[in-house]
Amino acid sequence: MRIVIPGGSGALGTLLDRILTAAGHQVVVLTRRPRRPREIGWDGRTLGRWAAELDGADAVVNLAGRSVNCRYTDENRRAMWDSRIDSTRILGEAVATARRPPAVWLQMSTATVYAHRHDAPNDERDGLLGGGEPDAPASWRYSVDLARAWEEAQAQADTPDTRKVALRTAIVLGPERGGAFDALSWLARLGVGGPIAGGGQYVSWIHARDFVRAVEFLIAHDGLTGPVNLAAPDPLPQRDFMRALRAAWGMPLALPATRWMAEVGAFTLRSETELLLKSRRVTPTRLLDAGFTFDHPHWPQAARTLVRSMRGR
Repeated sequence: MRIVIPGGSGALGTLLDRILTAAGHQVVVLTRRPRRPREIGWDGRTLGRWAAELDGADAVVNLAGRSVNCRYTDENRRAMWDSRIDSTRILGEAVATARRPPAVWLQMSTATVYAHRHDAPNDERDGLLGGGEPDAPASWRYSVDLARAWEEAQAQADTPDTRKVALRTAIVLGPERGGAFDALSWLARLGVGGPIAGGGQYVSWIHARDFVRAVEFLIAHDGLTGPVNLAAPDPLPQRDFMRALRAAWGMPLALPATRWMAEVGAFTLRSETELLLKSRRVTPTRLLDAGFTFDHPHWPQAARTLVRSMRGR
């Protein structure tokens, strides 16, 4: 297949590109800073020569968007918003004007769209969208509003000949240096990966390999449209998540952190406590019902596999 990946030069896009290319697919990456022959320049805002890459493509997987791992200043909020909404809007225009539009458009979204909750999981059918939870800070509303606007930008695109899927993705964990799993592993190995504010908030996650397999599955299965949760079927409280990670690294010690300690740490790392404290209890009902099977459905096993991969590197 010929697959176009806007925003494909980041960590997730690089992973997707590598595995899809190794599987024999022709991959084209749209990026602001093209460096290789298969990378095409685009600005994520205006139509250009890059739009021709969509003509005759089998699939487009849009990963474009500024990282949310930052302080939510006014400037960063605007950059996060514009990079997601503008790129989705202009991609929709390109798909709509293509002579032979892609058969499917997979659009990155986020599991953060769901409500902060502990009592029950959120799936695509019965899950509660966030934004009005009485026990969540008002500042968390921005992330939900952004996620909903992101999905709406795709939904509004006039592309009747292209199937559209919104990928409500949990944190993707792979063994690459500099990624989310690497950062979590350093905390565990340094003995500071204990419960945060009690550790009752749920962590939803997906192994990087299962993320790629889910993308391939969604490209191939014509019956799936709309929101699809890309998360392992076994979310667990943060204290249990980190306990399993420490066990995988052979680190028995763990210092807990209070809410204010998390706030200080997030400020020091130029990040936001929402990434640590929001309870994301998400399950992949639509994927499972469609017949997708996870290679890594449970976190303790996945953590051990990832640790072995990192040690092997």
